[in-house]
Amino acid sequence: MDPRLFAYVSYVDAPAALDWLKQVGFTVVRRQDGADGAVIHAEVRFGKAVIMVASDDAEYQRPPLVGRSTGQGLYLLTEDVDRFYSRAVDAGATGVIEPEDTEWGSRRCRVLDPQGCEWSAGSYEPGTV
Repeated sequence: MDPRLFAYVSYVDAPAALDWLKQVGFTVVRRQDGADGAVIHAEVRFGKAVIMVASDDAEYQRPPLVGRSTGQGLYLLTEDVDRFYSRAVDAGATGVIEPEDTEWGSRRCRVLDPQGCEWSAGSYEPGTV
């Protein structure tokens, strides 16, 4: 099997993060909660994109927004950047880069989700020639 890469993100309030992800357009395909209500493991899908989500197990610190980036985040390839942006902001995200056309010929946007995780969306597919 060829290597494949899947991202995972933990949240202070993973149930709320899963609700936000559903509002943006993801579908929860697997979820395991602990007795204390924490999300032990969840998987969400948006087309072919899959992200794993869990509750924080420590007091992690998210990097702050400096300029237009935290220096790390998730990138969603989508044909409808504008729709992603509007759904994300309507669901409580903070807009960082409104949908725009880039000088390299793609469309992009960036938001911070309600818990400070950076999400970019764009029409550019990384790794293609």
